[in-house]
Amino acid sequence: MHKWQAVVVVLSAAFTAQADEGMWTFNGFPSADVKAKYGFQPTQDWLDRVRLASVRIAGGCSASLVSKNGLVMTNHHCAHHCIEQLSSLSAKKQDFIKNGFWAAAPADELKCPDMEMNQLVQITDVTAKVQDATKNTPADKFAEVQRSAIAAIEKDCATSDEFRCDVVTLYRGGRYDLYKYQRFQDVRLVFAPELPIAFFGGDPDNFMFPRYDLDMSFLRLYGKDGKALETPAFFPFSAAGAKDGELTFVSGNPGGTSRLLTVAQLMMDRDVRWPGTIARYSELRGLLTEYQLRGAEQKRHSTSNLFGVENSLKAIKGRHAALADPAFFESFVKAEADFRKKVDANPKLKKAYGGAWDGVAAGVAKARLLRKAYVALEGGPLGDLFGAARSLVRYAAESKKPNGDRLREFTESRLPQLKHQLTGGSPIYPELETALLSWSLVKIREDLGPDHPAVKKLLGGKSPEELAKSLVGATKLADKKVRADLFTGGAAAIEASKDAMIEFARLLDDDARALRKKWEDEVDGPIKKNAELIAKARFEVFGTKTYPDATFTLRLSYGKVLGFSDDGTAVAPFTTIGGAFGRHTGQDPFALPKSWLDAKAKLNLETPFNLATTNDIIGGNSGSPMFNQKAEIVGLVFDGNIYSLGGEYGFDEKVNRAVAVDSRAIVESLKNVYGATRLVDELTPAPAK
Repeated sequence: MHKWQAVVVVLSAAFTAQADEGMWTFNGFPSADVKAKYGFQPTQDWLDRVRLASVRIAGGCSASLVSKNGLVMTNHHCAHHCIEQLSSLSAKKQDFIKNGFWAAAPADELKCPDMEMNQLVQITDVTAKVQDATKNTPADKFAEVQRSAIAAIEKDCATSDEFRCDVVTLYRGGRYDLYKYQRFQDVRLVFAPELPIAFFGGDPDNFMFPRYDLDMSFLRLYGKDGKALETPAFFPFSAAGAKDGELTFVSGNPGGTSRLLTVAQLMMDRDVRWPGTIARYSELRGLLTEYQLRGAEQKRHSTSNLFGVENSLKAIKGRHAALADPAFFESFVKAEADFRKKVDANPKLKKAYGGAWDGVAAGVAKARLLRKAYVALEGGPLGDLFGAARSLVRYAAESKKPNGDRLREFTESRLPQLKHQLTGGSPIYPELETALLSWSLVKIREDLGPDHPAVKKLLGGKSPEELAKSLVGATKLADKKVRADLFTGGAAAIEASKDAMIEFARLLDDDARALRKKWEDEVDGPIKKNAELIAKARFEVFGTKTYPDATFTLRLSYGKVLGFSDDGTAVAPFTTIGGAFGRHTGQDPFALPKSWLDAKAKLNLETPFNLATTNDIIGGNSGSPMFNQKAEIVGLVFDGNIYSLGGEYGFDEKVNRAVAVDSRAIVESLKNVYGATRLVDELTPAPAK
């Protein structure tokens, strides 16, 4: 049996949750359903405490508060960029990726140059405000009008730089909620193990189970007074851990799912989006693999890039395989046909919503025509230097406009994060920048053709390799002071700049902006307008007691510890520390670090290492806390199994599994491998007498 046949789910037209399915919003969590199945009903107080103890890494991961002193737990791969940066910035050029990091005293905790964390403090329904603003708006103006309305709502909410406010689109436009976050930008590294144990098994084991990974790290939030933040809401560690069959919860920020897309959109993913992305990422993986062979330093500072590409590539291949399975895809076709029949059977609903699917399909048809150019120009050349240059050039232009007319990433509520990224001390690696810029320029020329006006303008008669080398060599944007001065100086300073990379970004900007506007008018607008109508139809036909697609916003899932059958082979839900030593070969990626080999005699080899549960997760849930009904940590989510890759489009409790580091392995390794007693005492304080 093909693996993806096992992931086929019965997608009822009602889109109602099956089994433990669902990434639920905190203001729509089905507590009564949990009680009916597991005998425990989360109260509002419980939900509020869990929400405040959960935090989001703005760059794309989840995390949690695990002590009253601002201690944050997340994955090693979520903190990898910070760890790599601090290695480059350390006075002794220490390699914290290879050797790990441990702040034995509070003064040793090191600030991450550009990391931001967000804590969700308030959720407000703003559906009426958003939908009223776009009422009777034509499709080609819909995205523009909606963007302006959302910007106004976010601006009113973000009363200072300490807060971030996002209007979140739910149910593909059926509901809009305003999420208000507390923003934290003083984030310091406390502990990280060595990469060989944090990513034990490497890419061959990625999205597999059994696993033996210590994919964890600890950071700490600091206040404006320079002191560790007091955090009353946090997850204590469970002393007993979880057992087989036990109820588990995961709170985190799943990046995105596509379970409510139309068939036309799914066909776009299957036939255009994923095949093109797979080809692109495969080439980029080859480039980075070659780059790593240039030397130890090149390998050190490009590992996070390679991991990100390999992880994304494997995930996207899984999504494409799911959609390419005929039975899986046919379930969507049938569900949509059944849904449309119900709408068409009611004259009132047919008049209001009957044409919405065709409206989405028209937007998708435009996307097929524009996608290649849009990815090339608006996606743009790669590299931190070009990214900084484009941000500065666009900030200069956007800052002059009314808030509602700006590109969304430059609205006032988002400027604090932009400033933090631009003015932080993130190190730049010129050789890597040259390699990425050169490769991406080759791809732009390949995709658009050498005679395309934008290509001629960008290259100016030079080869991509020659141009990339000259730009990286001439720009001063690697200096954080230069970036900070330009940002602080605003439009006048940026427009007066003759920096080579900024002038290069200017060359591309008019063409990219024009294409973005065309995409907004002809693709985004029609799809958003009609998706909103489909969402309203769904509510009228089936009700509202279901979960929306994931949107990289805080969600809560429930499930249980449970093994699964892998092509007829029973897979137990737990692995042990002893199993990691049995898997050790001495050769990467199955080589345990020396610290673990030296500590073997001190370790309890029966300690559970990784565990699998039926919690519904997706990319973005990395770093999420896994906890029991007492809101005690029993695990740290870092992966899913191979069947979970189809979770972009559907969920099957029989085989979809979330994979986590067991809380007992975390404590055991901190205590008996790393001697991190200060951290162990903070995670597992002695009971008050």
